[in-house]
Amino acid sequence: MRFRPCIDIHNGRVKQIVGGSLSDSKGATENFVSDVHSDYYATLYKENDLRGGHIILLNKSGTPEYEDTKKEAVLALSTYKNGMQIGGGITAQNAKEYIDAGASHVIVTSYIFTDGKLDRSKLETLVREVGKEHIVLDLSCRRREDRYFVVVDRWQTFTDTEVTPEIMAELSQYCDEFLIHGVDVEGMRQGIDEDLLRLLAKVDSLPVTYAGGVRDMDDIDRIERLGGGRIDFTIGSALNIFGGSLDFQEVIRRVAK
Repeated sequence: MRFRPCIDIHNGRVKQIVGGSLSDSKGATENFVSDVHSDYYATLYKENDLRGGHIILLNKSGTPEYEDTKKEAVLALSTYKNGMQIGGGITAQNAKEYIDAGASHVIVTSYIFTDGKLDRSKLETLVREVGKEHIVLDLSCRRREDRYFVVVDRWQTFTDTEVTPEIMAELSQYCDEFLIHGVDVEGMRQGIDEDLLRLLAKVDSLPVTYAGGVRDMDDIDRIERLGGGRIDFTIGSALNIFGGSLDFQEVIRRVAK
């Protein structure tokens, strides 16, 4: 089990938001807005040898706000070259640009779906562009009738793809690892989605990182227990570096045990 740090960027600022609140018309409900730039966090992660964290661009691609957010993201990538992954508006057309800018992997969700259905031709194109060793598939999901379905368009739209060990085993031919946000609890600081973690514990094809709802050390202990020590995790709003109460260095010490 590894701790994967994060840098979420919205309107050119490092932020922590309530994940399901993000929309084109209303913006987002903010938990934290940083006074420092993304390179501060990238340097912090580099100094603590935390690899494989993710940078997420929260603005819609093609907007002026996205361009401001992109500049901030590239600043973090240049600070910690090959140490972090990047997602948000990634397509086969721009993926290599981010790899060249210093990302170890690109994180992809919405691009690989067309009209709510998984588009394997896009997956194949993406692999040709950057190689599966540089791809993380983000299968962030919401619960619907006791099943979990991938949501896209910044978690606003349900797809018909259910998150199961079988679909993840199939998709492992296109990627190097998986990132799974439990969108129903993301940014809430009210506890993890234990049912989702039990589901992810059945996946043995590739590394999996879970995100969503971590609030204290007990939650980290539960992730380790439910995931059999194989599921990595990320923490956002609960960390003291993002205005929360959970000590960043304490989390590092906990994982190092």
